[in-house]
Amino acid sequence: MNKYWKILFLLFSFSAVSAQEEVVNSVYFEFDKYHLDEKQGNAVVSFIKNVDSTRVESIQIFGYCDDRGKDAYNFKLSNNRANTIKNKLVSSGIKSKIIVTIEGKGRVLIDDDILENLPEVRSKNRRVDVVVNMKPLPKIVLPGMFNEIQKKHIVGDRIFLADVLFEKGSSKINIKAKNDLEKMAKALLKYKNLKFEIQGHVCCTPPYQKEAIDRDTKKRQLSSNRAQAVYKFFVTKKIDKLRMTYKGYGNSQPLGKEPEYDRRVELVITSI
Repeated sequence: MNKYWKILFLLFSFSAVSAQEEVVNSVYFEFDKYHLDEKQGNAVVSFIKNVDSTRVESIQIFGYCDDRGKDAYNFKLSNNRANTIKNKLVSSGIKSKIIVTIEGKGRVLIDDDILENLPEVRSKNRRVDVVVNMKPLPKIVLPGMFNEIQKKHIVGDRIFLADVLFEKGSSKINIKAKNDLEKMAKALLKYKNLKFEIQGHVCCTPPYQKEAIDRDTKKRQLSSNRAQAVYKFFVTKKIDKLRMTYKGYGNSQPLGKEPEYDRRVELVITSI
């Protein structure tokens, strides 16, 4: 007996407030039949198992018949078809508790003006729809750039210290920078869970020289010295050393603005 099946995926977009996503698999039956052959059964089980299990919220199973026959008989037949699919899924290890609906819908009526390809239309109505209701995809949050500590951060967020800009060739913290770091230290004491890396930067070196010379130490470690200077300042303000690391990045991360903005230090969140 000629049996066949077809998989149809219908993906519905959902808004940020959260319309649900559905994935639908349609299994087609022969006229007046509700039994599955091995190929059909394996295919519908494979369909479910290939769906992202972490996002499956529930499964609904709806059975249908074509427009021929009496209503009572068609409701029974469509219900048998739905239960055939349900039993196959459960026997294959799909948890029955996530199957929230098993319903025979009876016959699908055909519009009077549909005469062309009528046998094909009817064949597509002899089916069971397996509807997998999916949880929305988790929102992807990308690291961002901020000017001050936020109530909620993610790893990778950068805190740009707008007033912590150094003189050319210097790693000394000036008065304006100290005022900004005082405020930052108070925020860091408030949000004690945050761990971070202090990143030092430089400007105005030739491309072949990634690091600049600190005019006080005469050594080519200016960006590292700037980061260390901020680290030492935070230590004096009782910021736990275990929360902090520091590193110089030379001229590898220019902001693409005026050179003075590259003579900076940033905080990058490493743990929340």
